[in-house]
Amino acid sequence: MDNDSLWNSLPVPGLILDPEDAILEINSAGEQFLNASSKSVIGKPVLDQLAIATNMEGAFARVRRDHGPMFINSVDVGTGFAAPVECNIQIAPLSGSEGHILMLMEPRKLADRMGKAHGVKTAARSAIGMAEMLAHEIKNPLAGITGAAQLLSMGLSQEDMELTDLIVAESRRIVALLEQVEQFGNLRPPEKREVNVHDLLDRAQKSAEVGFAAKMKIIEDYDPSLPPTFVDPDQLMQVFLNLLKNAAQVADDTGGQIRIRTFYDHSLRLRRSDGSGNRLPLQVEIIDNGPGIPPEMVDQIFEPFVSGRENGTGLGLALVSKIISDHDGWISVDSVPGKTVFRISLPVAPKVKE
Repeated sequence: MDNDSLWNSLPVPGLILDPEDAILEINSAGEQFLNASSKSVIGKPVLDQLAIATNMEGAFARVRRDHGPMFINSVDVGTGFAAPVECNIQIAPLSGSEGHILMLMEPRKLADRMGKAHGVKTAARSAIGMAEMLAHEIKNPLAGITGAAQLLSMGLSQEDMELTDLIVAESRRIVALLEQVEQFGNLRPPEKREVNVHDLLDRAQKSAEVGFAAKMKIIEDYDPSLPPTFVDPDQLMQVFLNLLKNAAQVADDTGGQIRIRTFYDHSLRLRRSDGSGNRLPLQVEIIDNGPGIPPEMVDQIFEPFVSGRENGTGLGLALVSKIISDHDGWISVDSVPGKTVFRISLPVAPKVKE
C-alpha cells in the first residue's frame, strides 16, 4: 500500500501543516470535515479554515519546540458551514520534515453516536413489546366505545349528536395511531438483495412530488458511480419516504427545499460491541432548510415516542432507525437552524463468487 492510500484511508480528518501553519496536505476525511476540496484549502492558514476553541498557535509552537506530540481533548472545532463539533485533537512533529506538523481531529459526535446505536436499538425493541401489548389491549374497548356512541346518536338531537360524533372521530383517530404502533412492532426481517440506491430514491422522490412534498423544491445531487447496495428495497423505500415526509413537514411550503445527496466515503466503518464490523461507504443524505431540530432533542430523535413536531407520534424516525440497524447500516443527524441533514450509511453489495 502506498503512502497516499494509507493517508486517505484514515477514518479521521488529517492535515499536514507547513512551518507557517498553512495546510500542506489534507486527507479525504479532512475534505469532508471542512466541506471543501484539497485544491481550495492547500496553502491557506489552517486557523483561517478552522475555528478551534483553544490557543492552537501556542500548541503548534510547543510541539515544534519540544519535538513531541500533544493531545487536546474535548474542544469545539468549527468550519463555518455547520455547528461546531466537539473533537479530540492530536498534533505531532512530522518526522523528517523540520517545522512540519501532523494534525488529526477525532469528532467525538461520531464516536458517541456510534456507541449509542446499540442502546437505541435495544430501547426500540423494548418499546416494540410494550407497544404491541398496549395496542392489542386498547383496540378492543375502543371498538365497543365507538359502537355505543353510534347507537346513542340514533335517538339524539343534532346538538347532542355532535358530541357522539366527536367520540367516534377521536376513537377512530386512536385506532389509527394504534395501527401505526402495530406496524412499528410487526416489521418483518429484511429480505436483502442487490439494489441501485438511486432507483429507490427516484421512486421515493416521484411519490413525494405528487403528494406530501408537492409544494417543495427537490434537488438531486447524485454520485452516478455508486455501486449497488445490499438491502430490502421495500423497507429502504419506506425509510426514504419517511425522511422525505419528515423534511417536507418541517420546511416552509413557500420556500421549502429538500436536497437528496449521494456520495462514497470509503473511510466509514461500523464496529459492533463484539468487535466485529463492516464498511459502510455508501452515503445518502436528506437535507432540508427548515427550522432545525431543538438541540436538546437531537441525541434522542431516533428513540421511540420522541418527536419534534406537535401531534407527532415519535414512531417514524424510530422505525427508520430500526430498519437501518436491521440492515447493519447507520443513520445520523446534524441540525442547525436552516439546515438539517439525515445521513444513511449503507454497505456495498457483496461480490458474487463465480
